[in-house]
Amino acid sequence: MKYYGIQVYYVPSGDCHGSEFVHDHFKCCEFLTGFSGENATLIVLPEAAFLWTDGRFFLQAEQELDGSGIALMKMGEPGVPTALEFLIALAKTTFDESTGYYNGYVLGFDGNIVMGETGMLFEDELEEFSVEIVSEYDLVSKAWEEAAIAEPELARPQIEAHEIWELPIESAGESSDSKLARVRAAMRDKGADYLLVSDLMEIAWLLNLRGSDIAYTPIFYAYVLVGSASCEMFTLADGNYQDIHRAISSIEAGKTIWYDPSSTCYNLCYAAPDGVGLVEDSSPIQEMKASKNDIEFAATKQAHIRDGASMLRFIKYVKEHVSEGYTEYEISRKLDEIRLEGGAFDLSFETIAAYGANGAIIHYTAPKQGSAVVEPKGFLLVDSGGQYYDGTTDITRTIAVGPLTQEMIDNYTYVLKSHIAMARAVIKPGMSGKWLDSAGREPLREQGLDFNHGLSHGVGHVLGVHEPPNIMNRYADPRPLIPGMIMSDEPGLYFEGKYGIRIENEVYCRQCDNGDIVLDTITFCPYEKDAINIGLLTAEEAEWINAYHRDVYNRLSPLLSGDELIYLSEACSEL
Repeated sequence: MKYYGIQVYYVPSGDCHGSEFVHDHFKCCEFLTGFSGENATLIVLPEAAFLWTDGRFFLQAEQELDGSGIALMKMGEPGVPTALEFLIALAKTTFDESTGYYNGYVLGFDGNIVMGETGMLFEDELEEFSVEIVSEYDLVSKAWEEAAIAEPELARPQIEAHEIWELPIESAGESSDSKLARVRAAMRDKGADYLLVSDLMEIAWLLNLRGSDIAYTPIFYAYVLVGSASCEMFTLADGNYQDIHRAISSIEAGKTIWYDPSSTCYNLCYAAPDGVGLVEDSSPIQEMKASKNDIEFAATKQAHIRDGASMLRFIKYVKEHVSEGYTEYEISRKLDEIRLEGGAFDLSFETIAAYGANGAIIHYTAPKQGSAVVEPKGFLLVDSGGQYYDGTTDITRTIAVGPLTQEMIDNYTYVLKSHIAMARAVIKPGMSGKWLDSAGREPLREQGLDFNHGLSHGVGHVLGVHEPPNIMNRYADPRPLIPGMIMSDEPGLYFEGKYGIRIENEVYCRQCDNGDIVLDTITFCPYEKDAINIGLLTAEEAEWINAYHRDVYNRLSPLLSGDELIYLSEACSEL
C-alpha cells in the first residue's frame, strides 16, 4: 500500500464472478486474517484492519480473529457501520478547515474481484470527499507470493480446469436453445444487442452444462457473451477464459451490451469501448433459473426422497453408536459416506456436525484434529446436503443423542413451531421474502427469542445450495416471491457455550388457482420426537407434524427394509 500510494485497501470474499462459494485460490480474506467464513469483507489501513461478517459467523469470527488485532465488525448490529459507511466516515476526517475542502484518500482494490455494483457505489458515495479509486493493483497476490517465498506451504492454490458435462434433459426440463430464445426475447425488450453472463450458476443453467471447478457446486469458470444470433463461451477448459476482455472491447460502436453489475467485476464493467451503449440491470436469467419448471421440480423431489432415506440411515446409525466415542469430524464423514452411497455424486456444501456448545456456532466446521467427542446426551446439530443428477438438497436436523433438559425440549419445540409457521404460510401476490421472514419468526418472538441468520434462501437445481434472488432475512430487499422457487425453511436458536438448534426443510412455491402461493415441503425426514413438548403445540401444529410424518413414511418406506423400516415406523408414529 505504501509503495503504490494507497491509504485504504478493500478486500471482498468473492471471485471474479461474485460467487458466494469460491475456489481456494480466491479465499483472500481467509489468507490475510485466518477467518474462514464465506462472507467476509476486509478493510486495511496502514495501522489497523477491520473485518465485516454476518450473524451466521459472529462466534466463529471471534474465535478465529482472536489475537490477530483485526477488529470484528458485526453486520446488522446496532451502532456497527457498514463498510461503505466506514469509508465515508474515514473520508470525512480529511476535511481541511483552512481550505474548506476534503483532502480525501486513495482507496485501492482489485477490480477483477470487486463487483461493478460495489465499485460504482464507492465512486458515487465517495466522490464528494475527493477519494481517488484505483482498481489495477492486486496487492493480495503480491502478499501471497511473498509469504510463499518465506513459507512454501503457504503457496496460493491454483485453479485447474475440470471436465464440463451436460445435464440430461430429463433433469433440466428445457433445452439450452429454448432458454437462449427466452433470453434473447428479454434482450430485445431491453434494446440490448449483447448480454454478458458472468454469474457461474447462470451460465451453467443457460447452457445445461455442469462442472467441478468449485467444491460442492457443479459449475465451471467461464463467461458467456450472448448476441442476437450468437453465443460465445470463454472457459478455463478451452484456454480462452481471459479473452472475454478482448471480446467486449471489440464490440462495435452503436451496439448495446447488457450486464449485471452485481455479478460482473468492476474492470469488465468498463471494458466496452466508447460509443457502445450500456444496460446496467439484473440479469434476466436470475428469475428464469429461480422458477423451476415442472420437470425440474419432479426430478428434485425424487432426489429429496433418496436423500431422506440416507438421512434416516444416518440418524439411526448415530443414535445406535453414540456411546462409542465418535468425534464430530468422524460423524461428518460417516454422513458423507452414506449420502454418496445413496446416489449423490457430491455434497452440496461441507457437512456441519456440531455437538453441544459447538452447535451455537452457526456455520461450524469440525476440524480433523481436535473436534469434540459426541457424548450420549444433549443435541447434535447436523446441517448437510447432496448434489444429485436430478436435484440439490439441503437439510438440517437437530438430533437428541441422549437425555435432554426440559429447557432443550421446550426450545426445540419453539424452533419447530417457527419452522411450521413458515411451512403453513400463504403468500399473497406481491408479498416479499421479508414478510415471510417476519411471519416465520413470530412463534419465537412471542417467547422473546430470535436467531441471527436468514430464515430462508433459494436452492438451485443441480447448482448452488444458495440461490438468489430469494435470499430471505431481516434486512433483505423486499423482492416478491414467485411460483416455482425452491427455498429452505430453517429457523434456529443458539445459546453460546451451551447448544444450538436448527430445523431445515426445503419447500416449493406452488401457485394456487386464486394466485396465492403455498409452500409444499419436499424434504422427507422425521423430526426429533424425543425433543417435542406436545403441550406447547396447537392442535393444528400437532396435526401438521403427524401429516408430515405420514408423508415421510409413505415416501421413504419403499427404499428401506428390516431394522431401518422399523426405525422409520417408530420415528413417524403419531405424536
